[in-house]
Amino acid sequence: MDWIISDELGLTVGHLVGWGAATAMIVGGVAPYIPQYRQIRKTQDAEGFSLYVCLTLLIANTLRILFWFGKRYEIPLLIQSIVMNATMFAMIHLCVTVKKKNQIIRSRDRIFTGAIFMLYILLCCVNGSAQPDDTAQWLGQRSGIVGVEKPHRFYDMDRKYFWAWTDFQSYLDCMLVFSVFGAAITYLLIEFAPFVELIGFLAVFTEAMLGAPQIAKNLANKSTEGMSLSMVIMWTCGDLFKTAYFVIREAPTQFWVCGGLQVLLDIVILVQVWLYRHNTAAARRVRRGD
Repeated sequence: MDWIISDELGLTVGHLVGWGAATAMIVGGVAPYIPQYRQIRKTQDAEGFSLYVCLTLLIANTLRILFWFGKRYEIPLLIQSIVMNATMFAMIHLCVTVKKKNQIIRSRDRIFTGAIFMLYILLCCVNGSAQPDDTAQWLGQRSGIVGVEKPHRFYDMDRKYFWAWTDFQSYLDCMLVFSVFGAAITYLLIEFAPFVELIGFLAVFTEAMLGAPQIAKNLANKSTEGMSLSMVIMWTCGDLFKTAYFVIREAPTQFWVCGGLQVLLDIVILVQVWLYRHNTAAARRVRRGD
């Protein structure tokens, strides 16, 4: 039997525990990125942190928000997704700013040009008299890119520069395109239950793969220098709590299954910290000039 705290308000210990758990879910998802944010600001070095972590979370939480319209789950999880997206944009803004400051030789700006070249395709289709080369050249100048001689894919000028742009606005534009496209498809298929379930699965599976970009980054560097160990430890603790929360609160199956996968990837990163400890120590000595 639950302990009654206030009979008039109908407040019980169970209510307080539930509110506390909900608050922990919202704040706990953001907390691991605080030490990483502070480390990047302190060292003015963002090379050790993979921006694909931010991409993974932005996609996952945007899909989770869309999933809520098709299959309502607890409000704290919805709020967590909104807060997490804002946090990821803050991380991206910091990394882009730091990388620009650290440029020794000014390189050519790389921007997300999806909207520009989608317009190019429309113009070529609608205006038969328009010369493709002239139109592409004009659109390239409008986007700040010169020397465009042929049509480009809608998502970016060069695939290898995707999610490696040099201005913050490009990341906002990219996610805006993704969100609008996802919302339109969801609106059309909202009554189709398998599609709604697919969105839910993709949301939690994408989030479960959060550690994969950081694992790849560490593997390529053979070091974990620039990555906050506190962030990874907090990831692990948070994911354990989150997975338990999903099971206890009987969240959709996709949530707790992929939560377990996320914990597994966290452990892999912790193993990398131990395996690359000597390389990481050497990199830190070089950075300090020892």
